[in-house]
Amino acid sequence: MISVASTPRKEASAMIECFFDCSSPWTYLAFHNLQVMADELHEPVLWRPILVGGIFNSINPSVYAQREKPVPAKAAYLHKDLQDWARLAQLRIVFPPRIFPINSVKVMRGCLWLQPQGLLLPFARAAFEAYWARQEDIADDAVLAALCRQCGVDPAALLQAIAGENIKQQLKDNTTEVIDRGGFGSPTMFLGDDMFFGNDRLPLLREAVLLKRRKRPGLT
Repeated sequence: MISVASTPRKEASAMIECFFDCSSPWTYLAFHNLQVMADELHEPVLWRPILVGGIFNSINPSVYAQREKPVPAKAAYLHKDLQDWARLAQLRIVFPPRIFPINSVKVMRGCLWLQPQGLLLPFARAAFEAYWARQEDIADDAVLAALCRQCGVDPAALLQAIAGENIKQQLKDNTTEVIDRGGFGSPTMFLGDDMFFGNDRLPLLREAVLLKRRKRPGLT
């Protein structure tokens, strides 16, 4: 799979950026589908771990109200829609899982720490599968340790690293950045300053990538 480790935003304008949090089933779909699309287009992706709860708390508290008082017909359709998309992507998604919502902060800090090592994608994929397919508590240190071993990562080193102030601040900074750029949830994707929200916007992102290529000097 095509990926990029860590790149300043000014150097990332020609590639896809994806701000994501493993606590969202729609993000699981986009995480999978975006990789497939990026491979087909030979377009790199800059993965940007965030804490979506921080976004909801700051600018989108309506998410909590919808959970407390769901519209029955809308909730029923959401379940159907999610399973339709999961079947199309050939993913197993249990919704709601045994623990919902989940505290994903340790996993997302782990993604940040593993990014320069080229291990963000396998670790994030393992976390998505553990939570959404097997309903495991990815906030639990024992589960995190198992995910580390699955990816060939030293669990003790990861747990020590994610307790550090540098990693904590990076996650806060990514979350603040996506808010400042107009984001309000996960997954939020950018092509330059052009924003796309949600798994179902990937066809629009694809067209934007192709359009940008056609506009590059020297291309027809």
